[in-house]
Amino acid sequence: MNDIAQIDVVQAKELLESGATFVDIRDPASYEAAHIPGALPLTDANIEKFVSTHEKKTPIVVYCYHGNASQGGAGYLMDQGFQKVYSLAGGFELWRQHQKIES
Repeated sequence: MNDIAQIDVVQAKELLESGATFVDIRDPASYEAAHIPGALPLTDANIEKFVSTHEKKTPIVVYCYHGNASQGGAGYLMDQGFQKVYSLAGGFELWRQHQKIES
């Protein structure tokens, strides 16, 4: 697996504002309850479509609950040819303490 770049909430917010794609790999109920604005839910059911249709050069920030599972998700996307993939350190729980969420 490639080295996974972890970014903090401040760096992630800058990427969000510059048009990066955020993907939420938490369970669907958690995504529905609250998520980072504009984030896409990414599940086993839609990962193949995402990989085949999403621009490989667009930066992607993967997040989970606490920043652990997102490292594996980011690695998978890198293995699929995405060039700029980041894992959100501290995950959604840290983001919600510092930034806006959608519910």
